[in-house]
Amino acid sequence: MQILQSVLLTVVPFLLVLGVVVTVHELGHYLAAKWLGTKIDRFSIGFGSAIAHWKDKDGVDWRIGWLPIGGYVRFSGDDNAASIPDADDLASMRRELVEAGRGAEIDRYFHFKPIWQRAVIVAAGPTANFLLAIAIFATILASLGDMVLPFRAETIAPGSPAAAAGFRPGDRIVAVNGREMTSFSQIVQAIEVRGGVPTTFGVMRGEERLVLTATPRWQVKEDRISGERRVGAIGITPAQGADDYVRVRYGPIEAIGAGVAKTWGVLETTVYYLGRMITGQVSADELRGPLGIADVTKKVTSVSAEGHTDIGAMVAAAAFGLVQLVALISVSIGFMNLLPVPVLDGGHLLFYAYEAIARRPLAAKVQAAGYRVGLALVLGLMLFATWNDLQRLRVFNLFGGLFS
Repeated sequence: MQILQSVLLTVVPFLLVLGVVVTVHELGHYLAAKWLGTKIDRFSIGFGSAIAHWKDKDGVDWRIGWLPIGGYVRFSGDDNAASIPDADDLASMRRELVEAGRGAEIDRYFHFKPIWQRAVIVAAGPTANFLLAIAIFATILASLGDMVLPFRAETIAPGSPAAAAGFRPGDRIVAVNGREMTSFSQIVQAIEVRGGVPTTFGVMRGEERLVLTATPRWQVKEDRISGERRVGAIGITPAQGADDYVRVRYGPIEAIGAGVAKTWGVLETTVYYLGRMITGQVSADELRGPLGIADVTKKVTSVSAEGHTDIGAMVAAAAFGLVQLVALISVSIGFMNLLPVPVLDGGHLLFYAYEAIARRPLAAKVQAAGYRVGLALVLGLMLFATWNDLQRLRVFNLFGGLFS
């Protein structure tokens, strides 16, 4: 029973969440390619040998691989490791197609498409991830609305950054670093990533608007989803009584706008925190790999289902929590794929930018070298994130206990 419970709470949610995010990403590439008349050989969810596959009327081989942690779209003639052949490769490919009597198909091959069309196809994957997040947020807001808690200070901790900045009980925070804020969650998110950074706060004190500056202090915070993590805090306890919450309703158009704003907020926070991580201002311990994501999906499933005795209600609550997690992960996947690293979509876009300026593709040797460097960077990042996951899950403590 424990094994079955572990599978239901960890493996199944993880595969569902990752499967949705990856499938939507690859569908973005696929749909853009179909729209532009590109010849496609294969659409695969997962890697390795196919556990199921079929061909559609256009000859596309649809398959599900046994290792469901990624996916890809393979275009006809896509034999180069970096997926960008040089001038010699293109000339050879063209000659082979003509000799095989398939010269009429040349314009349908991805590598013979105009640069702008190739760029659209590549960028469509991350774009699909962002659109998925917007759609999820907008649907939730349109159907359920949002319970908003404005940030009104109830108590100020003595000796805290807030006390030093001059905050008082009753103050309402309405802006952070010049950006207007409407909810407690937005403000907390902004504070948590700015530990050690002087931050300006727009504050309403009665009818008067003030600007106060406080430097969030790092502290260890533990919650049931993320576990222990290091976050910035300024020492304010907000008023959180039932009367402090405000229900906001959204029409369809307003919900889309709010969905865009939520997606942009997640992206902005991700970029800001990653920038501080790269410059060494914050630790990289928060990076999560597949094990970390699996742990989060398990916790989201468990916490969301709590308090429900009916199986249907438990499943519905867990699904609702996982759908929101899909939106958050989808934004992260979209952003990461746009980084200018060979093997990622952003790396391909970088190569296309060079081709547009130089009027010819990069030499095959340069592409291959870039591919190897990019692959090493991605694999190194994954290994580091996995190490963080193992540390966070205290796997090494378990092994130490077994051999002590």
